[in-house]
Amino acid sequence: MFETPPVAQIDRRPALGYGTYLIAATLFALNGSVSKFLLLGGVPWQRLSQLRVTLAFLILLLVVALVRRSGLRLRRAEIGRLAVYGILGIAATQSLYFLGIQKLAVGVALLIEFTAPIMVALWFRFVMREPVRDRVFLALLLALVGLAMVAQVWAGFSLDVVGVVASLGAAVALALYYVLGEKLVVDRDPVSLTMWGFFFATAFWAVVQPWWSFPWETLALTAEPFGADGPAVPGWALIAWMVVPGTVVPFALVLQALRHLRATQASVVGMTEPLIASVIAFVLLGEVLTPVQILGGAVVLAGVLLAETSR
Repeated sequence: MFETPPVAQIDRRPALGYGTYLIAATLFALNGSVSKFLLLGGVPWQRLSQLRVTLAFLILLLVVALVRRSGLRLRRAEIGRLAVYGILGIAATQSLYFLGIQKLAVGVALLIEFTAPIMVALWFRFVMREPVRDRVFLALLLALVGLAMVAQVWAGFSLDVVGVVASLGAAVALALYYVLGEKLVVDRDPVSLTMWGFFFATAFWAVVQPWWSFPWETLALTAEPFGADGPAVPGWALIAWMVVPGTVVPFALVLQALRHLRATQASVVGMTEPLIASVIAFVLLGEVLTPVQILGGAVVLAGVLLAETSR
């Protein structure tokens, strides 16, 4: 579910870019259900976030050390901004997303989090005083109407309040991730930028909840994603999937896709993630959205698309 600020693009092949990004979106979407199995199995959402960012950081550290060693250098002037980027942009997004999917259907939590681009557009319009097309207000209206349909407010608000608040918090943190990333990527390549972001997220969790207090016993779980007649999947396999095919691989695919697509083109493909996640969660978790919620999700995504093209 993490997107990375675009890098310089040459020799564009849009078809390859669309296909690559779609694979990345599918992996991110599948990761929602994988993570929810771990949450339902008893792994605390804070600890799951700690595991994800720490293991992803170690893999990214190895990649940067082997491919771009200059990215390991850290200037003193960068430390403060990278710390905010890692703690508020990455650690907060990850942990609040996990809390959101623990309380809500995976697709619903993602839809709420995907309102982040609207927040970014409003930030640039009213705080940064940068020119933004008026369609951003229509985007905001569509998002609010769509979310009201997803929550089915006429029936007394059917969603878990904690899950909604957590997902909105994840959207705010993701918006911060976008805003900070857009500035930081000017002076640092996206791979090392993400590595340092994950480093500070890792350091944050190591201080807040030290590793010696980690509830390792919660990882001794098994899940049955293919039903009672299918094979049981151990917790360590779910964690390995969450970190490698669910985080590092799709991140690399996004970087590759952005060599062939503009950010607005990529955002259109990225919006398939909540839709794919909902289908996967229906198959693996039995999570069902009503027709009104599905329609509301489409309205939300239409608003996000307008916001993405308003700058």
